Amino acid sequence: MNTFSELGLNEQLLKAVDELGFIQPTPIQLQAIPVLLSGTKDLIGLAQTGTGKTAAYGLPLLQLVDEKQKHPQALIVCPTRELCMQIVNEITLFKKFSHGIHVTAVYGGASIIMQIKDIKRGVQIVVATPGRLIDLIERKAINLDQIKYVVLDEADEMLNMGFQEDIEFILKNTPKRDSTWLFSATMPAEIRNVSKRYMQQPKEITVGKMNTANVNIDHQYFTTTAFHRYEALKRLIDFNPGMYGIIFTRTKADAQEISEKLTREGYDIEALHGDLTQAQRNKVMSGFRDKTLQLLIATDVAARGIDVQGITHVINYELPDDIEVYTHRSGRTGRAGKTGVCMSIVHAREVGRIRQIERMVQAPFHKLEIPSGKDVCRKQFYYFIDKLLQADISHGDYETYMPMLQEKFNDMSKEEIMKRVAAMEFDRFLKYYENSEDLNVRERGRERGVERQESHAGRKREGKKEFGGNGNYTRLFVNLGTKDGFYKASFLQFILDLSDLRKDVLGRIDMKEMNSWIEVDKNSANQMIRAIDGKKYKGRRIRMNEADSFVRKKTND
Repeated sequence: MNTFSELGLNEQLLKAVDELGFIQPTPIQLQAIPVLLSGTKDLIGLAQTGTGKTAAYGLPLLQLVDEKQKHPQALIVCPTRELCMQIVNEITLFKKFSHGIHVTAVYGGASIIMQIKDIKRGVQIVVATPGRLIDLIERKAINLDQIKYVVLDEADEMLNMGFQEDIEFILKNTPKRDSTWLFSATMPAEIRNVSKRYMQQPKEITVGKMNTANVNIDHQYFTTTAFHRYEALKRLIDFNPGMYGIIFTRTKADAQEISEKLTREGYDIEALHGDLTQAQRNKVMSGFRDKTLQLLIATDVAARGIDVQGITHVINYELPDDIEVYTHRSGRTGRAGKTGVCMSIVHAREVGRIRQIERMVQAPFHKLEIPSGKDVCRKQFYYFIDKLLQADISHGDYETYMPMLQEKFNDMSKEEIMKRVAAMEFDRFLKYYENSEDLNVRERGRERGVERQESHAGRKREGKKEFGGNGNYTRLFVNLGTKDGFYKASFLQFILDLSDLRKDVLGRIDMKEMNSWIEVDKNSANQMIRAIDGKKYKGRRIRMNEADSFVRKKTND
């Protein structure tokens, strides 16, 4: 196992890394740090968001700069103020035992006078957004003549935001730099052109396949009409009551409008977009990090640099105009080894773009049905019951009130009490979804005819116990269904987690209220049965066996 001590870092940095709990370098750190410590080699690092890029360049910078020289020696340029502050926070943690090294952030939306004062006090590392840095250069408030190292972080996003001229201006104003380090999730032609003009035979490191998505993310899409897009969003949120996520829109007007609508309807949500002041933005982000906000709705530009742990879902209210942006959006979830879900709401004409993104990120997309109103109510009900059962009653003098409660409920059955508790919690959902319509777009014309023919053929095959009609699959029965609180995506995740198998071994899944049938690759069927049969779910023993044996047993009985 590779460790940080093998990479050539000094004792002070190793002590800081150890105190932070870092044990094994990430792939980008493992490959980049030894190269960057030379201080004279240009480098292009291609890796997704959340792979540890800040440490990959931050640790070498702290070792290379001279703490005795009280002027800027290293410059880190990034697209947004949020990312700017995040980088400074991380480098500050890394330099805990490297006394005498100072780092400061300069970005728009904050007092430029205070930032100039910070620079004049003497700093070795400056982290800046392009606009504010150019403002400081033109005011002659910062001297870049002695900059030795320039880092371009999230370079592709800076180009997407129109900063190409600014980046070139900055590079032209750092003529004495020893090396340029460029980090990016993707490699568009514009970045390649910048590297050719301003870098000398750069070492190129690619972690994973370029543009590929995080393997811990389940990519889902839901097809509806443009008219029903907002209603579909609400239904997906209601169907995932424990969601802690980010919703992406194309424009700040959409972000603000949807945020206001959802807030009026009782959701804990705030919008994040370019019209907010820095104080407003800090307040929103503080609420989101503290989880007093369940949801954040943001534009792509405003969301750059957000690094919040534990995000369970990303929802694309609309697909991004540039499909490469999808990897940035989806990369907000499924971090630090955890799983996440990225949902996209699309209309029928956008399915072709889903296929493009699927090819680009090299990960399968699952087409799921927008849940019905009954599905939502059932899911909310199970979620509430779970919370009720897990409620901590160890604190508080509840015994004092028990005689009064017993007297109040003396003439009421347990069943009636439970109904009243459910009514208080679910009255709003039940009324709202009582006559809810189907939001899914159904295929029409020739394709729908083909679908009907295939469905009819499938039913005939199922009657012959062939189910999916594929001889490579074994059909399994399991006594779990929608009544247990599952829907297809969560059920799929549940059986894969228990069996330690991959998605590609599964065929069709047919879920009913009380039980389900699953197609599993013949070579993996026994492993799944061994892993799941006999386990318990919510106190009930799970039964799993080959579907044919189940049918024969019923016949014999």
